Amino acid sequence: MHPSPDDVEHPTPVGPPLAPVTSRLGPPGVWMRRHPVAVTVIGSLVVAAALVVGLWDKREDFVDAFGSASASLLLWAIALQLVWLIARSEAWHVCVEAAGGRVSRRRLYRAASVGYLGNQFNSNFGLGVRIAALRRSAPDHSPSPSVLIAAELPIVVVEVALAAILSFTLIAPLGVPWWVPVAALAVTAVAIGGAGRFVRHRREGFWQGLDVLRGLSSRNVIIGLVMFATGAQVVRNMVVIEGLGIDISVFDAVALLIASAAVGLLPVGPTLGAATAVLILGATGVAVVAAAGALLTATSAVGSLCFAAWALADRLRPA
Repeated sequence: MHPSPDDVEHPTPVGPPLAPVTSRLGPPGVWMRRHPVAVTVIGSLVVAAALVVGLWDKREDFVDAFGSASASLLLWAIALQLVWLIARSEAWHVCVEAAGGRVSRRRLYRAASVGYLGNQFNSNFGLGVRIAALRRSAPDHSPSPSVLIAAELPIVVVEVALAAILSFTLIAPLGVPWWVPVAALAVTAVAIGGAGRFVRHRREGFWQGLDVLRGLSSRNVIIGLVMFATGAQVVRNMVVIEGLGIDISVFDAVALLIASAAVGLLPVGPTLGAATAVLILGATGVAVVAAAGALLTATSAVGSLCFAAWALADRLRPA
């Protein structure tokens, strides 16, 4: 007779049971939040591989276009990037000061320079680096991290409002229906209006970072600085792309800027410029447009390095 399954002795497992893979690594969203640099590297490699595959037959045109950029073109692109960095840093200084910070402009600019280097990987990562650098350099004169996070929101609100107002520029390059920009503008207006009512009487803790929006003078300063910085980026797009022989309008340059801000929310890292340029202007010539986008990314990185080099020299200079 064969023993029944119940009569068979099963060996006792030795050691603790193995935990499921998901319990050890955590949900994918948690892992992504804990390893933003790794996620950005993976996303950058994926987008870079897609660009290589798409441009492989036109690689010679890409190399020729990339190498045809003149020294004056590169200098203009870097200079305009520095203009954007300074204007953006000044806007952050106004917000931090309104939130109760007493950090000198020079020290805040030095912290901002480190963060904008981090922006080359991811904007959220760059913000974290900026806040950490400011808290480390001026712990007694800067607001708490939560207030510093909130102090970034007024700048983002103005940028989102500008993007909604100018979103009609995406109609032609992306074939977006005319009602989408109208809906985006309406939703943005309702969201900003509702948020304004919600935070009107909230001034403690996190909400202190929004104090810059409560005064007419400081609010106008932020709007003016953000509009100036946005204009510098639009001019920079036109200088680089037209410098490579592609005729674009101001609307095309604005559409490229809005798309860059939207795609930049994804972990695409240094491939942002080329990918966005192909998305918006690919119909005018994929190879040359991708080269222009790569030049925008490269000159952005060089501009950030120049800003960081100034910060390092300023920190090391004699008192």
